[in-house]
Amino acid sequence: MLRVRPVHFTSRIEPWKQFLTALGMVQTEDDGGWQVFDSASGRLALHGAEAGSGQDGRTVFGVEVGDVAEFARRTNLSAQEGGPQADGTQEEPTQPAELVATDHGEACRVTAPDGFSFLADKAVHGAQCADADPALAVAGVWYTPDPEAAIRTLLHAGARPRPVPDNDETADFTAKNGGVLLVRPASGPPRSGLGFEYDGGLEPLRERLAGAGFSASLTEEAFGSTLHVANPDVGSPNAPATLWISQHRPMG
Repeated sequence: MLRVRPVHFTSRIEPWKQFLTALGMVQTEDDGGWQVFDSASGRLALHGAEAGSGQDGRTVFGVEVGDVAEFARRTNLSAQEGGPQADGTQEEPTQPAELVATDHGEACRVTAPDGFSFLADKAVHGAQCADADPALAVAGVWYTPDPEAAIRTLLHAGARPRPVPDNDETADFTAKNGGVLLVRPASGPPRSGLGFEYDGGLEPLRERLAGAGFSASLTEEAFGSTLHVANPDVGSPNAPATLWISQHRPMG
């Protein structure tokens, strides 16, 4: 299995819980340090951080899997088989996945050629919560100066390519068990981002957010509409000013 599950570190746990609940997510785990919320497609884990620290307001790209060792084996097998690159050359076999010990148990760390790495953790529970808004999906974003390497890495990890409406270096993927993974070209060191997708009209969602005290602005963009909501972490040096929820418009 493969499910999108970024981890967001914040000193503002309660405002985040209120925001995610207003979005239509449902809390399914709470062990004190970790609070996990389900959408209909993908999850988001909240973890406490000291106010003003280097972690406060930071999102870490991440996924969860059923069997960590098997995920590592399959990822490395796919990478060893290699494949053609965009310039027509053959990809060099690599072993991007390794088992690591973390403070919450064994995990698999996947490292890409651009130096970006992410964890695949073992899922605590399998099924998505049926009470979550069926239109909402969690999106993990990988910003990188080397989109091709990121794309290859996600393919090796079992992510499924999703058609995109343009021919630039962006790439969209879905995970078999829920959530969206996005690759976006960017200068500077590779980094993580967080967003959401909504498979329906955004006006009702904006009204629901407003009713919970979260004002959102609606913008029309080239390939769809996007809601921009004030980030609960506003004021943290690590946090963008707004969070986005884009309208999902299937291709074709």
